[in-house]
Amino acid sequence: MKLTYFGHATFQLETAGTTLLFDPFITGNKHTAGIVTPDDLDPDVIFLTHAHGDHWGDTMAIATRTGAVVVANFEITNYVQAQGYANVLSLNTGGTWHFDWGRATQTYARHSSSFPDGTYGGNPNGYLIQAEGRCIYNTGDTCAFSEMAWIGQDHAVDVMLLPVGDCFTMGIQGSVRAAKMVQAKQNIPLHYNTFPPIELDIGTWRAAMEEAGQPARVLTPGQSLSL
Repeated sequence: MKLTYFGHATFQLETAGTTLLFDPFITGNKHTAGIVTPDDLDPDVIFLTHAHGDHWGDTMAIATRTGAVVVANFEITNYVQAQGYANVLSLNTGGTWHFDWGRATQTYARHSSSFPDGTYGGNPNGYLIQAEGRCIYNTGDTCAFSEMAWIGQDHAVDVMLLPVGDCFTMGIQGSVRAAKMVQAKQNIPLHYNTFPPIELDIGTWRAAMEEAGQPARVLTPGQSLSL
């Protein structure tokens, strides 16, 4: 299993011969310049946490070219179908779908969700991905919330992907609190240093995590990690 980070909240997970792509914000993402373009990506499944432009991104262009199934909440998949693309899978908070490669559970996230054109995007979400004996928790854009402790109790999370940039999501303090609740074997930061409101010294985050006894791994855009 290989996890690749493309900057902001975009990452790719390759597992059991299947490629999963999360929140494909490539065009306009300063982190991807010279690293990847939408045409370089060939996912089998696209997971969307919510409808904001910096997560919705290049979904339609990539899906139309590749035929990937688009997985998201009911409102987002309805929007995708209204654009003329039929290969979607609707989930909602707490729901699980079993795929040939593993299973995905849509989790709760505390945020907002609307498309760039203003259309309502439903409740924002995260995902628990279970495949090849591993559990990956992408929190989506969120603050820390107490029910994260249930995820830590019910699942042995190998990697948690969590926002740290503050302003629109939790920042350093909130992410440390989330990490303590989930107790993942590895924590990887997302959603930082893309726009001025979410700029921070990522070394400060890593130091805060380590001081709290939580493992922290920072991936640079384009970097991959074998799991």
